[in-house]
Amino acid sequence: MNTPASRRILLCAGLIVSISMGIRHGFGFFLPPMTSEFGWTREVFAFALGIQNLMWGLAQPFTGALADRYGAVKVLVAGAVCYALGLVLMTVSSSGALFTGSAGLLLGLALSGCTYSVVFGVIGRNVPEDKRSQAMGLASAAGSFGQFLMVPVEQHLIASMGWVNALLILGAMSLLIIPAAQGLREPARAVGQAGQNVLAAAREAFSYPSFQMLMAGYFVCGFQLVFIGVHLPSYLKDHGLPGDTAAWALALIGLFNVFGTFTAGQLGARWRKTYLLSFIYLARAVAIALFIYLPLTQLSVCLFAAVMGFLWLSTVPLTNGVIATIFGVRHLGMLSGFVFFSHQVGSFLGVWLGGWLYDHTGSYDVVWYISIAFGIAAALVSWPIRERAIVRSEPLGQPA
Repeated sequence: MNTPASRRILLCAGLIVSISMGIRHGFGFFLPPMTSEFGWTREVFAFALGIQNLMWGLAQPFTGALADRYGAVKVLVAGAVCYALGLVLMTVSSSGALFTGSAGLLLGLALSGCTYSVVFGVIGRNVPEDKRSQAMGLASAAGSFGQFLMVPVEQHLIASMGWVNALLILGAMSLLIIPAAQGLREPARAVGQAGQNVLAAAREAFSYPSFQMLMAGYFVCGFQLVFIGVHLPSYLKDHGLPGDTAAWALALIGLFNVFGTFTAGQLGARWRKTYLLSFIYLARAVAIALFIYLPLTQLSVCLFAAVMGFLWLSTVPLTNGVIATIFGVRHLGMLSGFVFFSHQVGSFLGVWLGGWLYDHTGSYDVVWYISIAFGIAAALVSWPIRERAIVRSEPLGQPA
């Protein structure tokens, strides 16, 4: 991270994830005005965002592989265009099917092209191994800062200009990813190089137990985070807390996530990343349990947001760092995409199940309990992951 090129890559990568993740984290604020205007249930809105997360995960291995092969710039530009188009089309999506197409399918595809797996592939190929965890932590922290910055901005835009104009402004902002992407251009030797082909890399990873365990842990991460990110504003409103409590909570999550992801990156360079992952998942389970069992006040919400914020995306640099350690960086974008797909399956289940159970039980309690149980399970499965380079006894596949 001491060369001009690596500093440029980190700066632009941080700006890209700050914009893309910052906009996305405020989607929960559109739930009340859109469901009210169009007469939808919460499940309709939640299902579309669940599809968004699922599409994001489905497309991520492919966009990651394209970025590994041909460079990240083209993928990022296409992702930014889809992002802007999806946000604009949300303003005219008056039915559940149309909303699922714009906010779900199109934005999911967009996010796969301009978030962590794509930029981490560039970072992994251009930052020395001993600095890789720290660099990924810095990029993740930038995405967290985007959440901290954009959540109150989005709430203010909706309150002052209406949800339609808010989406149009956010669509224009997403196009800032295009100039930032130019800073992630790599030397020709860094991409498309000879070596293990994509099929051989995928077969190797999926046959390796530690990769499977990483996927299981990341599934839980997605379930917890997206359920909380989308449904927390409605949960607090249902319990009679002031309207700005949710905005402050999500902003605090973003703020403390800056420190959490940065700290995770620093610790991952010194300690075993898999033990840190196990601690994070267990700590989340404890935090959620305390939140739902203690009296719900503005203070308890802020404390919960601060703790969860510190743990929020701290799994990202650690998980991607483990993948790079085990398999190398040649196919980091693709392999990171496969693990992220598991994350997004969990995200889909968390956001959709939250809406479905609320509509059928009138409460989010069951999903909170599931989040606790999943956190404990993820802590147990992350502990035995083998964090060392895989030993290859057979020749690598031909380049593809």
